[in-house]
Amino acid sequence: MTVLKPIKDKDLMDRLKKGDELALNYIYNVYSEQLFISAYNMLKNKELCEDIIQDVFISIWNKREKIQIKTTLKAYLYASVLYKVYDQYRKKNSLIRVELIENFNSQVEYTNPETKIIHNELVERINSIVDDLPEKCREVFKMSREEHLSHKEIALKLNISTKTIEAHITIALKKIRTSLGNSYSIEIISTLYFLINS
Repeated sequence: MTVLKPIKDKDLMDRLKKGDELALNYIYNVYSEQLFISAYNMLKNKELCEDIIQDVFISIWNKREKIQIKTTLKAYLYASVLYKVYDQYRKKNSLIRVELIENFNSQVEYTNPETKIIHNELVERINSIVDDLPEKCREVFKMSREEHLSHKEIALKLNISTKTIEAHITIALKKIRTSLGNSYSIEIISTLYFLINS
């Protein structure tokens, strides 16, 4: 087996953004196997997991000029795979959201040690970002995501308008997205936050 010489994330992404296919091949060779194992441990479907990994790398290539990774490349790739796995759960199940999240989270617990390390890195990063939000914004965001309250319920509890609630949640999601890197979708952020607090 060929041992690839380590290349820093920043150098890889700089090369990738310039259209260097060798950089993409390097990322694929280093990370694809462990990403596949992480997905397979949750879905138990070889073909589906192969499709997911392929989709992730195609997406990285197609969006290479816009990607901004503010965590590690490994964590970014894992989050991308995690969202696609979650999406498969969502498509296959008619369960209510909370039950689905709990089931999905239990599957993450049974993945390999490498996956758990990356998952914990994302958990710590997102929690840190949420903790740094302005007090009222943090309170509203947590009531929405942790207590699963509607905008109307939060507005009644805090005696403020639903428009203000929407503004706080928008600010929170934007802050998290910017801090993680703009290429993280709102869906990934929301999924990870539910996983953290389920």
